[in-house]
Amino acid sequence: MPAAALLTVLPHHRASGSGKSTLMNILAGLDTPTAGAARVAGHDLLAMTPKSRLAYRRHTVGFVWQQTSRNLLPYLTAAQNITLPLGLAEGHRRRSARARHTARALELLDLLGLADCADRHPHEMSGGQQQRVAIAVALANDPEVLLADEPTGELDSHTAHQIFAAFRSANEELGTTIVIVTHDQTVASEVRRTVAIRDGRTSTEVLRRSEVDEITGHERVVAREYAMLDRAGRLQLPAEYTRALGMRDRVALELEPDHIAVRPDEENS
Repeated sequence: MPAAALLTVLPHHRASGSGKSTLMNILAGLDTPTAGAARVAGHDLLAMTPKSRLAYRRHTVGFVWQQTSRNLLPYLTAAQNITLPLGLAEGHRRRSARARHTARALELLDLLGLADCADRHPHEMSGGQQQRVAIAVALANDPEVLLADEPTGELDSHTAHQIFAAFRSANEELGTTIVIVTHDQTVASEVRRTVAIRDGRTSTEVLRRSEVDEITGHERVVAREYAMLDRAGRLQLPAEYTRALGMRDRVALELEPDHIAVRPDEENS
C-alpha cells in the first residue's frame, strides 16, 4: 500500500457477502487469517503473538466503527475519550504525561474542526461531531493506518461530507493511510483510489487523479478503472460490461500486439 493513501474498499454491487467485514477485521488485528498472506506497515499478521498483536492494535492501526456508540465512552468528554488510548498505550499516569496527552487531544480536535467540543460529552454533540471525535480517538496514538468500517452509514449526505473532509485532513496533514470499507458507491467520488471486491476477491480498482484542462484552465478529476489480475492470470470483468455485451460462460480472446481483446463467444451466442 503506498504511503499516505486514502482509499475505499467496497463490494461489487452488493452490500454483504463479499468479504469486506472479514478483510477489515483481519487488517485491524481482530481476526487471525487461517491461510494466505496479510501484511500491514511491515507487520506479518499471520505470525503475530498475542502480545505483538495487542501492540499492533495500540500503535499501528486505528479503528472507527459505523456505530458511534462503539467508538466513544458516554461518561467521558471528547478530550478524555482521546486521552484514554494514550494512557493505555504508555501504561503510566505521570502529570507530565497527562499534560502531553491533553495537548495531543486538543491538537487533534482542532485539526478536525472540533476545538469547541473538548469538554462536551457524546450526548451533547451531533452524530457528525461524535464521529469526528471517534476519528480523533483512532488517531490518538499516531497510527500508520486508520481503518473505518462504514463510517458514514448512519449519517446524512451533508454530515458524511464533513466526515470525509476529516479523513482528508488526517491523510494530508498527518500522513496517515486511510482505508474505508463501505457498500455506498457514492463514497468512491470522495477518495483517490477505490478497490472493489466480489466473492472474496478483488475485482476492479479505480484510480483518480486531478489534471488541469488546457483549454479552460479548470481542474478536473479523471478516473480510470482497472480489472485486477491474480497470480493465476484470472480477472473479474465488471458485471455491467459483461451484461451489456451478453457475455456468459466463456469469452473469445485474441492477442494483439499491445493488448488482449476480449469478445463475446459468437459460437455460444
